[in-house]
Amino acid sequence: MSIVAGLPMADRADDRDGLRLDRLHVPLGPALLDWPTGLVLRLALQGDVVQQAEVDQISVRASSSQPFWSDPWLRVIAGERVERGLAARRLCAAHLDSVGRFLAVSGWDDAAMRARSVRRRVLAGASAEELGALLRPWARQLRRSRTLRWLTRGLGELSSERAAAAGVTGPALVALGDAYCRLLVWLDEIERAATACGDTRVLDATESNGPRGRLDGPVPPSQALLDVLPGLLGGAEFAGARIIVASLDPDLDELVPVVDSRAAHE
Repeated sequence: MSIVAGLPMADRADDRDGLRLDRLHVPLGPALLDWPTGLVLRLALQGDVVQQAEVDQISVRASSSQPFWSDPWLRVIAGERVERGLAARRLCAAHLDSVGRFLAVSGWDDAAMRARSVRRRVLAGASAEELGALLRPWARQLRRSRTLRWLTRGLGELSSERAAAAGVTGPALVALGDAYCRLLVWLDEIERAATACGDTRVLDATESNGPRGRLDGPVPPSQALLDVLPGLLGGAEFAGARIIVASLDPDLDELVPVVDSRAAHE
């Protein structure tokens, strides 16, 4: 990148068609609406196409509390007794939170507001019957929308080989497709979790799948999502980049070490 009068100017590089186009370096995050908290992406653009994407180094601070969305499963891994209904309620709300962001960046503001409204009802303790009545027409509208499918089809295709190499688990692995496929998996899991919100049985210690994937693996599930993200963004149009990010929705709180608050003050 050249500097003119103290300002960075665009470089030139070959694009995918062999043309010489300006290459612009554009940062995304961390303070964007409907953006994963704390995430910074640095994109190299030629025209409106992402040529390269990097996840910037994220400053990590210690925390005395577990990541909110993953808390029930981490407590089980630590040996605590947690009801299945609590975990199902947290999973349902977490996916509604993700779908709300996905719909917002896709331009579906009314449906995004609906997702957030139901998320609040989930966390407030609404019954499975009430949640089912709220979710069924909303999810049916999204599944039937040809426009939403057209907007998000083909964005961020994730192959089984790439997913396995990065250790991806959870909805992104189940979907094994594009952004639209990941949305459909979220919708299925939201409705399934909503029906289990009243389950008083104890969650089994082997059930460690949180909203983003397995929490007992070698790396947090959101780290695996961040690892595949640059490859999914390469070659995508800039307008679709935020949809791709939203379709993975990594939770950077999973990357924050949890410390004993008592030890921190000794």
